[in-house]
Amino acid sequence: MAMDPRQVLAGMLTISMFAMLGNMIIKDHFDYIEDGIRSDVHFNVLKVESELPSKINGPWEEMKQELKPCWKPPSLIAGAESNGYITLSLKSGPEFHMPQIAVAVVIARHLGATLVLPDIRSGELGQKRDFEEYYDLDKFYSSLWGVVDITREIPADVASENPTVVKVPNQVSEDFLVKNIDPIFETNRYLRLAISYPLTNMKLEVKQNNDIKSTTCLAMFSSLELKQEIREVVDQVVENLRALSNRSDGKFIAVDLKGELLEKKACQEVGASGRKNCYNGYEIGQFLKKIGFDTETTIYITQTWWHENAKALKDIFPRTYTKDDVLPDDQKTKFLRSQNVELEKLLDFEVCSQSDVFVPSMPGMFYESVTGRRISSGRTQILIPANFLASYGQASDHVSAYVSEKKHLAYSCFC
Repeated sequence: MAMDPRQVLAGMLTISMFAMLGNMIIKDHFDYIEDGIRSDVHFNVLKVESELPSKINGPWEEMKQELKPCWKPPSLIAGAESNGYITLSLKSGPEFHMPQIAVAVVIARHLGATLVLPDIRSGELGQKRDFEEYYDLDKFYSSLWGVVDITREIPADVASENPTVVKVPNQVSEDFLVKNIDPIFETNRYLRLAISYPLTNMKLEVKQNNDIKSTTCLAMFSSLELKQEIREVVDQVVENLRALSNRSDGKFIAVDLKGELLEKKACQEVGASGRKNCYNGYEIGQFLKKIGFDTETTIYITQTWWHENAKALKDIFPRTYTKDDVLPDDQKTKFLRSQNVELEKLLDFEVCSQSDVFVPSMPGMFYESVTGRRISSGRTQILIPANFLASYGQASDHVSAYVSEKKHLAYSCFC
């Protein structure tokens, strides 16, 4: 029996309508996931809202274009016979690991020595942990291939001897190496570095030749990358914070606020500017509010557990969260309750490096190193608080001088 063409057309239209309806349902479902919190993630601050709330304003800056390395690659020395061995331990968190590994690579390259893969000393007791427990070993090897020889083990005949411990600053020049390191290496080809910090900033204070400068840039900014398992947790925490920030288009602030450290410091005014050498949670909250951030803005703080200082900030900005609030439940034991403080430090360092705004509560290597990472990635909205009794001005008036005046050594590495 022949089918009426009008019936065929009606059937095709019906099928098309069902297909369109199905696509609309699927799209609505994924839009909901994008606008809210992923349904497969569970953490303490999970909240379902029936309607999308109104947008909130703030003096956010658009992320600038990521800078490109402008150092000339160091000349390759692969295949050269080793003159000796250089060892060290990475200590005190990722903000110190960056300059430590840079100095070690520069010294090993200058001496023509082999760098022994460093271990990591974690916590007050200096627990010894393997490098690859935190960092991507393949990335470390590949980024420094041909720049310096690296070995995992010291030959038995060398390991049986005691290394000469050499104290070196966190920035070195060729003149320093020739006068202070070469004579020691002539008498003992097995050195252990003890890195000190006479310079507690990351301004380029020491004049360096092109090779040392290039090697420093490469080692400091390109050799250390988190191992995949840790990087995935960091990515999930950042994703959770952005989901909680749907009213500000996913933007959030990271504040380096550690109450136990602030309790040990006397936060005093410095000079006639009205600025202080550190700020508590209440002062930071007042500062952010006065320069224009809505009190519904999402804030991540580096304080692990709730502290009086953190609560003072949360009273002003209720959407303030700690690691415990935004870590996936299945990672809390590993990151917060395993006595492995290095993991907490790595998480804080990475989140503060990736946030839309970073606010340090005090000077120090955490601020210095995070700033370097942010400059290289184009995240330059780094705001230095002001006394809440002073005239605040605009957010742009409080951008770190490392950025506004390009004082950070990262600007000698990226352009």
